[in-house]
Amino acid sequence: MDINLTPEALLSQLGYTKTESSIKQMEKTISNTNGFNKFSKHILGLHDQLAHLKGFIALSNSKDVFKIKHSSADVSKEIEDEFTNLVEGWAKKYKIELEKVAKKPTYYIIGQ
Repeated sequence: MDINLTPEALLSQLGYTKTESSIKQMEKTISNTNGFNKFSKHILGLHDQLAHLKGFIALSNSKDVFKIKHSSADVSKEIEDEFTNLVEGWAKKYKIELEKVAKKPTYYIIGQ
């Protein structure tokens, strides 16, 4: 079953303030993410799973895509590995293409 999230609902779920600018950015990001409606509900699930690792899903400031990011630079190797395994496992399970940012615990969600 496909769940179509509105840009406003997704902004709210990811912790953003709904402004005209953020709604437009979300709309661009959704339209730029291949197959978004097929896996959108899983983005929120991953966002929740990442919370205990100080990770989150956000809108990228440099590209019109979602990014998966680790918020703390001071983490143990175990936490970093768990974050990486969770993100990469999620992508593999839902057949999502990711782009890893060099030397950072950040991934761009390209789509399916």
